[in-house]
Amino acid sequence: MDMVNVKINGREYSVPADSTVLEAARYAGVDIPTLCYLKDINEIGACRLCLVEVTGARGLVTSCVYPVNEGMEIFTNTPKVLAARKTNLELVLSNHEKKCLSCVRSTSCELQKLANEYGCEEGHFHGASIEYEKDESTPFLVRDNNKCILCRRCVAACKNMQGIGVIGTNDRGFDTHIGTAFEKKLAETSCIGCGQCIVACPVGALYEKDDTQKVLDAIADPKKHVAICTAPSIRATIGECFGYEPGTDVEGKMVAAVKRLGFDGVYDMNLTADLTIMEEATEFLERVKEGGKLPLITSCSPGWIKYCEHYFPDMTENLSSCKSPQQMFGAMYKTYYAEKMGIDPKDIFFVSCIPCTAKKFEVGRDGQSAAGVPDVDVAITTRELARMIEKAGINFKALPDEKFDQPFDIGSGAGAIFGATGGVMEAALRTAAEVILGKPLEKLEFDDVRGTAPIKRATYKLGDLEIKVAVASGTKNAKELLTKVQNGEEKVDFIEIMACPGGCVNGGGQPLQPASVRNTVDLRALRAKVLYTADSKMDLRKSHENSAVKKLYDEYLGKPGSHRAHEILHTTYVKRGL
Repeated sequence: MDMVNVKINGREYSVPADSTVLEAARYAGVDIPTLCYLKDINEIGACRLCLVEVTGARGLVTSCVYPVNEGMEIFTNTPKVLAARKTNLELVLSNHEKKCLSCVRSTSCELQKLANEYGCEEGHFHGASIEYEKDESTPFLVRDNNKCILCRRCVAACKNMQGIGVIGTNDRGFDTHIGTAFEKKLAETSCIGCGQCIVACPVGALYEKDDTQKVLDAIADPKKHVAICTAPSIRATIGECFGYEPGTDVEGKMVAAVKRLGFDGVYDMNLTADLTIMEEATEFLERVKEGGKLPLITSCSPGWIKYCEHYFPDMTENLSSCKSPQQMFGAMYKTYYAEKMGIDPKDIFFVSCIPCTAKKFEVGRDGQSAAGVPDVDVAITTRELARMIEKAGINFKALPDEKFDQPFDIGSGAGAIFGATGGVMEAALRTAAEVILGKPLEKLEFDDVRGTAPIKRATYKLGDLEIKVAVASGTKNAKELLTKVQNGEEKVDFIEIMACPGGCVNGGGQPLQPASVRNTVDLRALRAKVLYTADSKMDLRKSHENSAVKKLYDEYLGKPGSHRAHEILHTTYVKRGL
């Protein structure tokens, strides 16, 4: 790697030659503030918070886009720099709705933090301001332009990272704002609900629809039987909401906290991740043997499903008809468990805690009501669950480790890794391979489909059958892969796609981390490591060996792919188009 020598605040450093001043400062342990910059996604120098002095430059420069060169002298904290940053912050605040006490981002707002650090005066600049109507048209998020600071991170996340671009900058000058084409409501666009705009936003201009009050009302209703299941990745991320470092497994404390909220049952979604594999692996093998539509594409990610319906409607026939693990759990709870316990499905209020805002859309889809009522009543994000725990006054860190409730407490390692990109594929391969080979695998790890690479490919020889698989995370990468499949440039038998880059561990409903963390820490890898570590420590690592899943088939479903299984665990799709 080519290096150059620079001076930062009077000290000499050797930094990579292709660095920006912002990156060079980080090598020196100096964190320059930013509001618009997101590494590899949004590098536009718009917020003017990263200003620094550079010897020889005309005036202050934006460090996020200014390249270093040999012998450069950089000053990051001179009186001139600090004064300019403070002025720019106060200009941002002049047109920002400052209802901080009631804002969902209070204490996690990047603008609030910087304004406090720089001692900004709230009303330093006075003048006209535009009042915007909130867009609450979707079931998954709220857009509030009154709090928007025009950093354009959301635009970059939607267009540059996800390859969708349903939002952008409209109008010019003082009237500039973030909106959709022709100012349509978000629900009228091809938005897939992935929520990546939310985790990119530094302020409270974007946030998930809060459904926590619905859950609390149900818990308080003595006529309701209220149960909840938590997705595999929640144990790897919710700790961040309570001060734990990213990559900390807090499963036991999470279970203990949720039980103290008053649910009648607290369950592990790993169980229905295993159930999904039983149905999906069976579906794949049937398509291979009977000449069905290939490649088979996984159906666990509702953001991806909606993306497929909008952008690749002809490929909806390739989608697995399996419901997601979230919907399967609600369906089994309101059919099998309701019959077993003598509970009217109408009296069951089923909640899922998920890393995904698109799941809020999924609960209202057609074909998701096995018992004649919605399989899942409410889907809440990791952040919403954390807020419920805080509101209830539960001391998360002081809790003992507790276990999920029976009879749905058994989940395999294959189910646990669902939350990471490649995890669904690996779980399916563990089962499909043993079914094809008729014997146990010597090695359960399918390393080729692991990791955070945007697209992964592998070929496996299973007896006389050669299976080509591919994994993509992030819809921009999915588009690249599927376009090649459509054009005949690539032949694949089985594809896993997750809407969010890195999979569920990086979902739009996961804990918010500031840009200073997102730009320097590989959150996807740290969170995924929790799941793979949990898998490696389990005795039960294959979905088809899960005794609880076997019991569901023996007592109720019959066998994977049966008529009853299809009635309860499978669904249909819509060719939406654009």
